[in-house]
Amino acid sequence: MKWKEQILNLKAYQPGRSVAQVKEEFQLEHIVKLASNENPFGCSPLVKEWLSQFNESFAIYPDGYATILRKELANHLQLQESQLLFGNGSDEIIQIISRSLLKPGMNTVMATPTFPQYRHNATVEGAEIREIPLKDGAHDLTAMGEAIDENTAIVWLCSPNNPSGIYINERELTGFLNSVPKDVLIVLDEAYHEYVTAEDYYDARDLIKEYPNLLVMRTFSKIYGLASFRIGYAFGSDQLIRFLEPVREPFNVNTIGQGVAAVALKDQSFIEKCRAENKKGLNQFYEFCEKNELHYYPSEGNFILVDFQTNGDDVFQYLMRKGYIVRSGKALGFPTSVRITVGSESENEGVLKAIESFLAEKK
Repeated sequence: MKWKEQILNLKAYQPGRSVAQVKEEFQLEHIVKLASNENPFGCSPLVKEWLSQFNESFAIYPDGYATILRKELANHLQLQESQLLFGNGSDEIIQIISRSLLKPGMNTVMATPTFPQYRHNATVEGAEIREIPLKDGAHDLTAMGEAIDENTAIVWLCSPNNPSGIYINERELTGFLNSVPKDVLIVLDEAYHEYVTAEDYYDARDLIKEYPNLLVMRTFSKIYGLASFRIGYAFGSDQLIRFLEPVREPFNVNTIGQGVAAVALKDQSFIEKCRAENKKGLNQFYEFCEKNELHYYPSEGNFILVDFQTNGDDVFQYLMRKGYIVRSGKALGFPTSVRITVGSESENEGVLKAIESFLAEKK
């Protein structure tokens, strides 16, 4: 086979352990999954009601234009329908962008550690990858700007960043946007946008009016609680979307996914409740970490990265035996940390009690 040389050593994505796998391995009846930044409160009741009444034929292809969802989302964001691009999760949006712009001889700039699919797709396309280490968990925008040259095609920004949870504030972001050449695409990944409560967080809808080379990604997988339906989207200038749209696969967003996303948008009270509960949950973790002198990054996402000053895999394995699935930082670029999704109040109390037992045994 005449494989691309760059994929020969590329590893497939390794998903976290499933609830069923952990139950079977450790003979546990109750498992709490806090590994994949899913919404512990599920989705809006309106979604469940819509699903119970769904009776369309499964033999019919999805609406390739996502007409109803496009209209609802454009109204919600106060954008034009032509400014939207839909994907099978944000992962496909990243793939579309990379396929459109990256090739051998071009380079792309990103932070590290950050969401790994930026790097993965750049590797597949044979582009040079320029990774700039985080500074105290945040993007080093100065160094990222210095890494840009005439062959740079894409700069990736993740705000809040996964896995550190640190966001880019408005002053920092606009300063960076002003410094980037206009022929370089800046992709702003806002997967956790709806969880942010920081007062100096920007409004990306305003920024795309001023910066035609800015594309913003968001998703229904996080606070909307629709991860299994795989609905991601991006918005930017008409011209950006016009170039990216032909690279999108036809019928890429499934019929049921389009329907539940459109319905979920109508229940913003559910989103507000989840945001408030998440903030309370983060404070539970902050208080615990400060009491036990554990380093953590203040997070604007629905997760927290905690440094245990020991092998993150050991913490991961210990908590899994206790019935809590978290994510070892070893696979995320923080080898002595674990990333924990913020759960419900009782779920947070449970995992913190298990962590307390780990700390006691470690002494």
